[in-house]
Amino acid sequence: MSLASCTDLLEENPKAVAVENFYNTAEEVEAAVNAIYSPLRSTRAEQIVVLDTHTDWGYGRGSRAQYNDFAGLNATNTNTAGSRWDSFYLAIRNANLVIRNAPEGSDISQEDIAYYTAEAKFLRAMAYFDLVRNWAGVPLRTEETMEEIDLPRSSEEEVYQLIIDDLLFAEGNLPTTPMNQGRPTTYAAKAMLADVYMHRGEYQLASSKSKEVIDSQVFSLVPISSIEDIQQKIFGPDLLQSSEELFSLKFAREPGQGNFILWILNHPSTGYFSFGGAYAHYADANDRFYQEWDDADIRKSLWDQVDFGLGATTIVSSKYIDPDAISQSGAGNDLPIYRYPEVLLIYAEAEARLNGAANSAAIEALNQVHRRAYGFDPNQESDVDLSFEGADLESFVDAVLQEKAYEFIFEGKRWYDLKRTGIAAERILEYRGKTIAEAHYLWPIPQQEINFNGAIDPETDQNPGY
Repeated sequence: MSLASCTDLLEENPKAVAVENFYNTAEEVEAAVNAIYSPLRSTRAEQIVVLDTHTDWGYGRGSRAQYNDFAGLNATNTNTAGSRWDSFYLAIRNANLVIRNAPEGSDISQEDIAYYTAEAKFLRAMAYFDLVRNWAGVPLRTEETMEEIDLPRSSEEEVYQLIIDDLLFAEGNLPTTPMNQGRPTTYAAKAMLADVYMHRGEYQLASSKSKEVIDSQVFSLVPISSIEDIQQKIFGPDLLQSSEELFSLKFAREPGQGNFILWILNHPSTGYFSFGGAYAHYADANDRFYQEWDDADIRKSLWDQVDFGLGATTIVSSKYIDPDAISQSGAGNDLPIYRYPEVLLIYAEAEARLNGAANSAAIEALNQVHRRAYGFDPNQESDVDLSFEGADLESFVDAVLQEKAYEFIFEGKRWYDLKRTGIAAERILEYRGKTIAEAHYLWPIPQQEINFNGAIDPETDQNPGY
């Protein structure tokens, strides 16, 4: 009897949900859409902090210090990049399942099919946008090719075309207000489209898409007068939504639902996070980036001086705080993907590039973000307004990029801007004294992809330097 019982326990009884029995109702399709978010939420914080070591202000500590050399990735960081690759493709796989199967549902309306397909395409576009900017052309796994094991790298152009197609569908089929907190809207799709068009140098489209968000008058900058306002009213752990949020990955103080980025960034001495912190990323108050930053800018005060063995000028960020987090990965702060100030600054740059000079609309968009940073009403002229009378286009674009650098620290935007505008090498040499190796501009195609995918040649298909 004992042996029989053991046999019964060890006997495998695989369980699976047949497609024809699952994607039939709106509730079932929504559950499938929810599965797209999980891998994105698990990897996005790590992606952000890694990107912000590739900048003129950010440093990594421990194994992450190797990013500061701008020499490409070593074996350890290559493996972690491969883990992020896997997470993005898991999200893409889950999106593909919705896109392919939802239209075949037996008890779901056409309206719901369009909505959930649009949400899946929005999230698939977001994953591919991360992939193409960090790995260039990648295997294009869609609802039509997802079952093909051997799939070659597509060109960057092909990847971008899928991203745009997905976002245009999302723009046309998502609602103007979120179905519930954390769901994308047509305005989130417009914001991402504007960003994609900027990366492609399509300034007319970037200007028009960002302007559509601005003209909707749905969003506005949150007024601030202190660092506490930034910490609580824009990034606060108890905040459900703000007037400037277009799309965020949502987190909560619940098991398995919390944000991990606070543990990565925080130092235990600050008291900002109830589970200490790894202080794995930091900056230096002696660096030119910080020295040139106006002390009257409230955002600068989010940096706290903490000497943890790297010198008295070491500074750590207090942008994200949650003293009531329930675990290392249990903070309640949402992780912003697109905020209204980015839309304003995309519009400012695109409009100026389109016209060959900064016009009044572009200057005003920049100054709205700039004024708010000093505690002024974003929509009223102020003593800190930037003036560009007689300035050339390059001077204005530099001012926009610098404003973005200050505004989006630990939101993973700066490295993309440095690469996109072709100033990464010059800026890193000037501000960090480092020469960027060719291998540092793109991350390596992971070994597991090469092993799994017979259409990837390890010699000819690998990114330069690996």
